[in-house]
Amino acid sequence: MPTSKKRAARPALLAGGNPQIAKADGDAPVRAYIAAMPGWKSDVGRRLDALIVRTVPGVRKAVKWNSPFYGVEGEGWFLSLHCFTKYVKVAFFRGTTLRPVPPGASKHQDVRYLDIREDDRLDEEQMASWIRQAASISGWDGGSGATAGPRSRMKT
Repeated sequence: MPTSKKRAARPALLAGGNPQIAKADGDAPVRAYIAAMPGWKSDVGRRLDALIVRTVPGVRKAVKWNSPFYGVEGEGWFLSLHCFTKYVKVAFFRGTTLRPVPPGASKHQDVRYLDIREDDRLDEEQMASWIRQAASISGWDGGSGATAGPRSRMKT
């Protein structure tokens, strides 16, 4: 007698290969996004997620606008990821305050980007420094207009 096993449907990939994941808070939707990142990008996503978790104890995670967001509860979002055809974009929402400033400019005054391509070597020491700095200052409030104060929860 044949058994019917339903395979979980893989999330749709939007333009540039960005996974379409429903908006939700927590680790599970971020893990689903990372698992759905195509090819080499999934490994980059896993490495970045692990680095963020190690660097920011108790980091808050969510998927919004089909991108994983990382923040500190009550302090706003400090970083997000997004897949493009040839790279993974890391957005630092208060990136202009980081030292050194991440290389990618933005049309938004405070935002800076780091684009990670397939053959790039990820400088985990520099990335951890940016993550630590970004998580220690007021983050982006998601457009609510609320402000957040400084904090010191990061591993040094």
